[in-house]
Amino acid sequence: MPQNRLNLDENGSTQTKMQQHPWPQTIEEAIAIQEELRSMVIAENQLDTVRYVAGVDVGYDNIDAVSRAAVTVLSFPDLQLQQQALVRSPTAFPYVPGFLSFREVPAVLDALEKISLLPDLILCDGQGIAHPRRFGLACHLGVLTGIATIGVAKNRFIGEHLEVGLERGSWQPLQDGGETIGAALRTQTGTKPIYVSIGHKVDLVSAIEYVLRCAPKYRLPETTRSADQLTSG
Repeated sequence: MPQNRLNLDENGSTQTKMQQHPWPQTIEEAIAIQEELRSMVIAENQLDTVRYVAGVDVGYDNIDAVSRAAVTVLSFPDLQLQQQALVRSPTAFPYVPGFLSFREVPAVLDALEKISLLPDLILCDGQGIAHPRRFGLACHLGVLTGIATIGVAKNRFIGEHLEVGLERGSWQPLQDGGETIGAALRTQTGTKPIYVSIGHKVDLVSAIEYVLRCAPKYRLPETTRSADQLTSG
């Protein structure tokens, strides 16, 4: 099973190809991978000084046959674009709810290989542990890269929560089966909440704080916005 996926030179540049576990061909194989790798998720804050945050996003060409994966690296806390990469590769897995990581992570790993500035934290446009098997896209990417990750989803996938206050920074726990799996967070006063969950090497309260700091003006974090603009451009 995977170790830390990035090998770095003395300047912090990515040097060798990231190793990957065998990518599944069936739902049954995908479930087995999720069940095995979820024990590797670290749900505690291991971040120290965060200098660079990254966003990742995936779009599609040719009726989903080709994945366009973008990674953008921003300085933190001033959120200025430092590096970006866009790659196109064959789409690895069909669209099936609950298995988005098998569709998008292979292309994202290809994009991460193209950058030389290693982020301390990646905000993913998707779920972390707010997932039926507690292993969404943010968890999968974090475990494979060894980088801290947060799931920042536009919509709720599973779980329930109380009404979120209207002010920026208001949040409510997202719960499933009596377990807190994330938070419904209002990043801007009067906008719809977004859904934040642990990906890897971060706790929920820290994840909420980082998302708010990365979303000073708009509903979505600047990391998500910049990566989305790159895939759409």
